[in-house]
Amino acid sequence: MRNAIKLLPAAAFGLALAACGHTVTERAATGALGGAAVGAAVSGDVEGAAVGAAIGGVAGAVTTGR
Repeated sequence: MRNAIKLLPAAAFGLALAACGHTVTERAATGALGGAAVGAAVSGDVEGAAVGAAIGGVAGAVTTGR
């Protein structure tokens, strides 16, 4: 239950920063940074941050700019 409570604000923060940028590289970088922050906050270790960065980077790269 504690992880679920920590996950909600972290997910909201991650979504607010997800895929900000004009180019694919910028969106991938911001997605990776946001994913790393959320992953570290939820898991509390480096492995969670690395997984979050990988997921966020891929998600940011595949989004389209406006």
